[in-house]
Amino acid sequence: MTDLTAHVGIYDTYADWEIGHLLVELRTGRFTGTPVDVVTVGETLAPVTSMGGLRVLPDLALRDLDPGASNLLILPGAGMWDADGGHSFAAAAGRFLAAGVPVAAICGATFGLARAGLLDDRRHTSAAPEYLAASGYQGAEYYVDERAVADGELVTAGPSSPVQFTTATLRRLGLASDELLEAYEAVFDREDVSAYPTLMQGAHA
Repeated sequence: MTDLTAHVGIYDTYADWEIGHLLVELRTGRFTGTPVDVVTVGETLAPVTSMGGLRVLPDLALRDLDPGASNLLILPGAGMWDADGGHSFAAAAGRFLAAGVPVAAICGATFGLARAGLLDDRRHTSAAPEYLAASGYQGAEYYVDERAVADGELVTAGPSSPVQFTTATLRRLGLASDELLEAYEAVFDREDVSAYPTLMQGAHA
């Protein structure tokens, strides 16, 4: 059992690979020593199909999502964000941030949060500044050209940075040391085998 719970938004065409690293490390706790209960959240309890074709049955309906019962909300990219969708999930992110509960958004989800005004006064990143500019948001001055950015309770990343998204989120939750997270990035992003012993030393059986 674990005392920590992460909720992950799932919706049709959600990008499996963008959150894969993070979900594995949260659920297994193999490098953090702290397994986290991962709960999927859908608009309803109806099955959704990921971009990779996985059919997933949500554990929880969005209407029942309570920031007070969560330690993290994860929002992956999906086609809906660019098609003026995802408003209910962006609203949930707003409630989480207002309650002081971390939100981790990657790729298209950053567009949805920008459109909702949640990036207007927080440092953030995404696929490109021009991408977020199309949302009409007012936070362009807070855009940071980094693979992942954490500002207070918000973690953002672009579509090509699932590893950095993972390490930034684990760091925000205080689940792993900087040394271990740097080794994680070295192994899984840069294929630097010299960092493998450090990573393995931090592994928990």
